[in-house]
Amino acid sequence: MLSVGRPDRVRFGPMFDEYAGRIRKLGAELDARWVPEVRIAGRYSDEHVREREARALTEALPDRCNVVALMPGGDAMSTDAFARRLPRWAHPQAAFVVGGPLGLDRSFAKAAEASLSLSAMTLPHELARVVLVEQIVRVLTILRGVPYHK
Repeated sequence: MLSVGRPDRVRFGPMFDEYAGRIRKLGAELDARWVPEVRIAGRYSDEHVREREARALTEALPDRCNVVALMPGGDAMSTDAFARRLPRWAHPQAAFVVGGPLGLDRSFAKAAEASLSLSAMTLPHELARVVLVEQIVRVLTILRGVPYHK
């Protein structure tokens, strides 16, 4: 997982860590990376901010990965549909990318293997990271035939 902005360790960190630990217990790897957010000030246009963040994201992507851009206009899917899609994205490796406050650059999103929407509503990127790792836990339990709450 790759996101824009340093993760908030106080409010969302414990929830993220809980689900990340469950992912690892289920035998999957999770590499959570982030790139610095470009500060929005009168100095840069929104487009320029997104372009700069896209360059940083591109440089931080792991080699040989399928990029899945998280965005409001992405594919909305049920957990079961996500479970059917994840194995294909994860070969050899999936990189779920969460943008900053202004979202992802259009060209970055277009170049992605897929786009995914976690909700029709806009979510803060910190909350999107938590929702995503929770859904990955659910998908892994489905794929492995393990009860979710154990």
